[in-house]
Amino acid sequence: MTLAAIVVGVASLILSGGFVRDIVVQLGEALIHSQSGHVQVNRRGFFEAGTRSPEKFLIDEPKPLREQIASIVEVDDVLARSGFSGLLSNGRAELAIIGEGVEPGREERLGTYLKIRAGRQLTDQDAYGLLIGDGVARTLKLEPGDQVTLLVSTAGGALNTLDLEVVGVFQTFSKDFDARAVRIPLAAAQTLLDTQGVNTLVVALKETDATAAVADRLGRSIDPAQFEVKAWYELSDFYGKTVDLYERQFGVLRLIILFMVLLSVANSVNMTVMERVGEFGTMMALGNHRWHTFRLIAAESAVLGLAGSVIGVALGVALAAAVSAIGIPMPPPPNSDLGYTARIQIVPLEIALAFAVGMAATVAASILPAWRATRTPVVDALRQNG
Repeated sequence: MTLAAIVVGVASLILSGGFVRDIVVQLGEALIHSQSGHVQVNRRGFFEAGTRSPEKFLIDEPKPLREQIASIVEVDDVLARSGFSGLLSNGRAELAIIGEGVEPGREERLGTYLKIRAGRQLTDQDAYGLLIGDGVARTLKLEPGDQVTLLVSTAGGALNTLDLEVVGVFQTFSKDFDARAVRIPLAAAQTLLDTQGVNTLVVALKETDATAAVADRLGRSIDPAQFEVKAWYELSDFYGKTVDLYERQFGVLRLIILFMVLLSVANSVNMTVMERVGEFGTMMALGNHRWHTFRLIAAESAVLGLAGSVIGVALGVALAAAVSAIGIPMPPPPNSDLGYTARIQIVPLEIALAFAVGMAATVAASILPAWRATRTPVVDALRQNG
């Protein structure tokens, strides 16, 4: 019974920790590969005021900076984007939008989490193509092939329009983003805004784990008076709050599992120790010190905890691999229309923590029964042999 309680508790910690970790990882990858990239470089002040007036925060000569960033070993690609805001009209209605001029080929390689609901992706051959969010398409009742007019303010403050053709409708994990976002080729955006500059250099890395190191290196190597560097997790307030929420929830779950393991193990150990009071009385009558008997009980529990933790880790890892191979269909998260397939991440830190919890819970649960057994008078303990 004690062994079973330890095994189930340790395996539960590994599975729940791996599940929460997978949610966090998939949310991060969805952000990276549908919107932000791994790192963004902008003119200083862009993140505070640039979304309202992107034309005031242009990188006029992006090529040297782009080449400098691309020379870093961990960097896979560097994408240029030009932001703008304006009005999109289908001839009958208008909608305020937030747009980006992008490099279609590079964006397609980065945007693996961007789902095309209708039509297709932008390509380098689409001189005047338009990719719109699902919410924009629903509001203006647009479909691939429809003609629209985009009205924006140029970098000089004048109004400019451009006729475009809808080539596709996309969805990301964020319903709010899809409700306002549109994308056009970078060359068309520069023509529309009457500038050759760009707002953002988006850095795509070979490995997400290298984000912090690359962001730190860029922050030190480029002029901080002119440019600012932001990692993907700094760009999304939603991500930070979601991770904090899940970490707190899992912390409570971990405490509940620990409490259950403690109760189960304490009950089993207490029953076992009480049934062996006569044995311990005989040991003390033969000259064994109380502390020797106490250490013996604690050592037995530690060996039991070690065995249960090892089996629990093996079972937890095996179940995590099996569940991940099948996948867990999940409904769309809040503020999203897209479901996803969850898996159980095998995280070394969670495995080590679960193992430590199994060991610590078992040893802690044995302390009170061991103390009570060794404090029983020898004469009373010997009577238990009868």
